[in-house]
Formats: sequence, C-alpha cells, structure tokens
Amino acid sequence: MESVNSQITEIEKEIRETPYHKGTEHHIGKLRARLAKLRDKALEGTSRGGGGGGGYAVKKQGDATVVLIGPPSAGKSTLINKLTNAESKVAPYAFTTVSVIPGMLKHKEAYIQILDVPGLIEGAKEGKGRGKEVLSVARGADLLLIMTDIERSDILNTLTNELESAGIRLNKEPPKVKIKKDVEGGLTIHSNIRQDMGEQTIKAVAQEFGVKNGEITINEKLDMNTLIDAFSPSRVYVPALFVVNKIDLTQKPSKSSNEFSLIEISAQEGKGIEGLLERIWERLNLLSVYLVRPKEEPSFNHAMIMKEGQTLKDLAEKIGTDFAIDKRSAKIWGKEAKFPGQEVSLSTFVKEGMQVRFI
Repeated sequence: MESVNSQITEIEKEIRETPYHKGTEHHIGKLRARLAKLRDKALEGTSRGGGGGGGYAVKKQGDATVVLIGPPSAGKSTLINKLTNAESKVAPYAFTTVSVIPGMLKHKEAYIQILDVPGLIEGAKEGKGRGKEVLSVARGADLLLIMTDIERSDILNTLTNELESAGIRLNKEPPKVKIKKDVEGGLTIHSNIRQDMGEQTIKAVAQEFGVKNGEITINEKLDMNTLIDAFSPSRVYVPALFVVNKIDLTQKPSKSSNEFSLIEISAQEGKGIEGLLERIWERLNLLSVYLVRPKEEPSFNHAMIMKEGQTLKDLAEKIGTDFAIDKRSAKIWGKEAKFPGQEVSLSTFVKEGMQVRFI
C-alpha cells in the first residue's frame, strides 16, 4: 500500500508542477487517469485490509435500500428508530453506532430498507472512523440520506467531498459515452459535439484504462473529470437527499446553500418526517402497480412496487420467472388505459396506480 500511496504523491506533485496548456494537455490527461486508477486501487486495498468490518455485509432486502450518512451524533439513530423497527442505540456522544443497523420502513405498500451506519468524518476515504466500511455500504445504496444537524449544516460539503473522492457520484447521471472495445485497429473517436479536449488526450486517457482498440462515441460535452469517470469501473451513481436534523434545538435557520436543497426535520419530535418520507418516495422513483387476477374485477388489493422506467415485462419477471415465460401481453385499467381493459404489449411502461392482468 505504501508503494501505491507514494506513487499517488509523486503524480499529484507532477500535475501541480506541470503548467496546463494545449501542449501539456495530453500528458496531464494521462497523469490524471493514472492517478484515478491508483486512488481506486488504494481504496480497494484499504477496504480489504481495514481491520474488522464485521457487520458490514448487509443483504439488501425490500423494494429499495436507503443509507443514512452523516457525522457522529447527527441523530441518525434517532431517525431510523422513528421510521422503522430498528433498535439502534442512541446516546449523546460520538461513535455510538459501531456497525450497520438495518431497519424496515413500510410506506405506501413499499418495504424500504434503511441502514444506519457509523458517523462519516473527514478522512473517511483514508479509513478514519471506519470510513472505508461506511463508504462501502454507501456504494450499494439506492438512495443516500446525507444528514447533519442544525449546528453543523456547513459540514455537508465535507461529507459530499468524501463520497465523491470514493467514486460515489451524487445526483448525477453516468457520462454519455459508449465504449466498444476491439482486438486491433487502434482507437476511433466519434462525437458530434465539439470537445475542449483534443482527440489525442481522449485516446491517452482511454489507453491508460486499458482501452487500446475500438470505438469511443461521446454524446455530451465532457471535462477531464467526467471523461475519466466514463472509463473508471469503480464509479457509482447514487441519488441523494440532504437532511438537517434537530431544528427543535435552535431558532437559527440552517445555513442556506445554492448547492443543496435542504430538508429540515426534528427526528426527536417528529417534525418534518412526513415531508421527508414523500421526498424519499419521489427520489427512489417508486410506484405502485396492482395485479388483477383472472376472473377478478380490477381492484387495489394486490400491490406490486416497481420503479419508473420499468415495463410490464419487468413486472411479470418480478412475479416469477416461471410466471413470465409464456406471457405475451396484458390488460390494463386506470388513467393510462385508453379504455378499461385495454390490451397492451409487455413493452408498455408501468405507471402509478395502473391495474394489470397478464394474459
């Protein structure tokens, strides 16, 4: 690990000391790609040898998984106890939570797993305060609740920086870059959008990540960071909500930020909890679909939880592989149907409140 860290230090120094202009862009791009690979390697190495980590292999259950991320003593344990059936120890001192505490929230027919993890502190990506384990759990979330208290709302930048440094991209979409590898023929770059970076720089970054032959199609304007993200297998893209707790303890408003849309709550007194639940539901893109069994009238008795963008084929497969194997179409009821019982193909997108009978 020392060897990796020393390489990181050397490359960072070289990047700092190299003036940036068109003549050095290619070289700096290559260095930054190499630096990204080394940081990923350091992150993986520390995670494997990070001492303990027991209790962090949490099996995902329910319709979605939400992870509470925040500094010590922000009230995460109080919130999960308020929302779920978890029994997370609560105390007024730091580092009360020393392993992952799972709880299950029932909301609008959905079962949402919520995980309370130890507090995240600056230096987490280097392993401070069980940071590596916390970041590992965060990478597998369907949604992050990044939470602090009213006295420390300015710490949100620190928390997001730690997550970003660990390859977790918050509220972002993956770069619109298609990579088609080949065994020979060199690299060809396709883009209808003028890029600020030269083609040789793009190729240098690709080659540093092992893409030496093939076609790279770029469908948006990229900077160096998003270009590197497009090639890095360690990047994950996770939606996030930013929560400020303990608003009952002060009359001061939380520090406003153009960067964060803050949800203010008091977990202790239950203030703002209903609004938070609605934001969680919306950000998870969940919706309720209702199955109509053969010979039954349409009703709202048999709910299935799906996500926006899924189809009736996905719904059939969620019911079961054996069930889906011979299904070719379905009848639907609700506002999406042109008339009650309209027959549609399984490529039809599911919508909130849709009633479905497979045929």
